Amino acid sequence: MSTNRAGRPRARGSQDSGRTPRQEILDAAAALFGESGFAATSTRAIAERVGVRQASLYYYFPGKDEILLELLEASVRPTLDLVDAIRAAAPSAAGALYALAVRDVGTLQAGPLGVATLYMAPEVRTAPAFASFRAHRAQLLTTYSELAGAASATAPAGADVLGSACLHVVEMVTTLAPRPGLADEIARTCLGIAGLTGPAAADAAADGAALLAALTPAATPV
Repeated sequence: MSTNRAGRPRARGSQDSGRTPRQEILDAAAALFGESGFAATSTRAIAERVGVRQASLYYYFPGKDEILLELLEASVRPTLDLVDAIRAAAPSAAGALYALAVRDVGTLQAGPLGVATLYMAPEVRTAPAFASFRAHRAQLLTTYSELAGAASATAPAGADVLGSACLHVVEMVTTLAPRPGLADEIARTCLGIAGLTGPAAADAAADGAALLAALTPAATPV
């Protein structure tokens, strides 16, 4: 059966970018949502930014709700997928907190710059279409709170405050230009929020880095 139905876009992305059409749509949508807001961005505008027909965009996504949901889920799911393994293998709550923050920074940096700024959009906060994302982010916040609370011995705040502060600091990475060592800086800031400094923070960072190295498969040469 032929797959060349009306509206199907090119099978490959731009030769210059190496991105697939689906990725190009997500990137363009993220940029436009950030520039104009979700409500003011149309699927036509997204298609024009990518350089495809509007009908071609619908081959990949039924509408802009689904585009935004995929962007949002991609900013939390890879981290959540590793949470159980981190907690099970970590030698300490502090080491797990460091590993979680580093992993989360990597997840956010892998997506479009500024994606976390979309979290506060009115639609994202209330619309049923984004309920799964809200639940997943709440799950991530709970993990930060539990780990930060367990790691803290001196912080003058409850676990919920510590967790919220850590998550806020991690999500700030989407507003910063990438640079070497940034994930470590942010993860150590989370340790500081939990009251860990000096040798205690250094030990936690070493434990967390070793844990991530053990959990992350080595790249296979192509």
